[in-house]
Amino acid sequence: VSPSTRAPLLGRGSWTETARIAAILRRETVGGALLLAAAALALIWANSPWGGAYEALRDIRVGPAALGLDLTLGTWAADGLLAVFFFVAGLELKREFVAGDLREPARAALPVAAAVGGMAVPALLFVLVNLGRDDGALRGWAIPSATDIAFALAVLAVISTHLPAALRTFLLTLAVVDDLLAILVIAVFYTDELSVPALLLSFVPLAVFGVLVQKQTRSSGWWGGRTAGWLLLPLAAVTWTLMHESGVHATVAGVLLAFTVPVVRSQAAGGVGAGPGLAEHFEHRIRPISAGIAVPVFAFFSAGVAVGGLSGLTESVTDSVAVGIVLGLVLGKAVGISGATWLVSRFTRAELDPELGWPDVLGLALLGGIGFTVSLLVTELAFGLGSPTYDHAKVGILAGTLLAALLATVVLRLRNRRYKRIYEDERADVDADGIPDVYQRETVDDRAVHRPTWEDPSPPGRAAGPSAEG
Repeated sequence: VSPSTRAPLLGRGSWTETARIAAILRRETVGGALLLAAAALALIWANSPWGGAYEALRDIRVGPAALGLDLTLGTWAADGLLAVFFFVAGLELKREFVAGDLREPARAALPVAAAVGGMAVPALLFVLVNLGRDDGALRGWAIPSATDIAFALAVLAVISTHLPAALRTFLLTLAVVDDLLAILVIAVFYTDELSVPALLLSFVPLAVFGVLVQKQTRSSGWWGGRTAGWLLLPLAAVTWTLMHESGVHATVAGVLLAFTVPVVRSQAAGGVGAGPGLAEHFEHRIRPISAGIAVPVFAFFSAGVAVGGLSGLTESVTDSVAVGIVLGLVLGKAVGISGATWLVSRFTRAELDPELGWPDVLGLALLGGIGFTVSLLVTELAFGLGSPTYDHAKVGILAGTLLAALLATVVLRLRNRRYKRIYEDERADVDADGIPDVYQRETVDDRAVHRPTWEDPSPPGRAAGPSAEG
């Protein structure tokens, strides 16, 4: 491939994808604000004179004991509500690789490599810091490996930076791939006792769910279409229950269910753009529930750690587990994401988009060090509720996340003048056709014609192009 036709690293994607991702990020930003509020409330309550009431609320047990589901509210939040979060992440990941810009291997290589680097280096730093311990501390190696997109977007909203579309798209894709890798790590490394019969049984309702959603090619609503849509929720619940009983973390069920949902891919003009498939309908309906309810409630029940005053805070932040987490989130993410991006550039001979530079990659990598939701989940699985190491790890997550956010703020604010120029260019629409002009100046190979999506109904008289499902 000649340099003139090679897609640049962190290049601007198609207008269809940019518009869709912008809509997603607006909802995630609101969810991030709710997440921050829930975490702050939990911290204040847990360290107030009424901290015992917080723990009592978190430990209330509800659910049918006969099914082994008499779980605490905190466990329901971690196992149940986060399954909704991972269901949405699975839908987004499948959509990106089936119908989005990342269906092209050249475009998918960077976020995948960056996600792998952003998980491997933090884990390595954590292990190096805790090698001398023999109390199970190494079980927390995966804690600093996750990126919290909602928290990161909340930080962007606070600092008011005009982050270009290419960087926002990369951040979202990186976080989604990160989430998938995290759920694989949870399934493989944090399953202590496996019940093979329950695991095999969980694939039965999962398969039925998959058959039903594959038949429902175009849904007029959440429960619309020709198939028995009202069966989908009970089938999902049975799949989740059996997965929970198998010993595999129940959130894995959310990803597996998402992967069965079809994504419609337009075949017109090179196959770019997605039509209103069932995956888009599910994502449109469930993402607000995930961002606005599931993740903030989980954060509320997980972020509340009683620090124990200045002496307790000092003890926590000097524990090697907390130190390893902070180093992983701040230094590990920065080195892992930036290093993987450099390696992709080095071995593919692709260059950064001319409008961007390596300081932008560093700022984005630091932003990737904001690890909260999945990091808290892994902490609970690694150390169990109530142990001193568990509390120290949570303090490390909070400290590392805040430090990464502050450093990212400094770097990105220093670049904001450049970002503002790019942002204004990406919004200019001189011919008033609804598509910013910058997307129409791209080469034929890189340009995508604007097409309707589930958020952009077809104009009267214009027929949708033929489509295929994935």
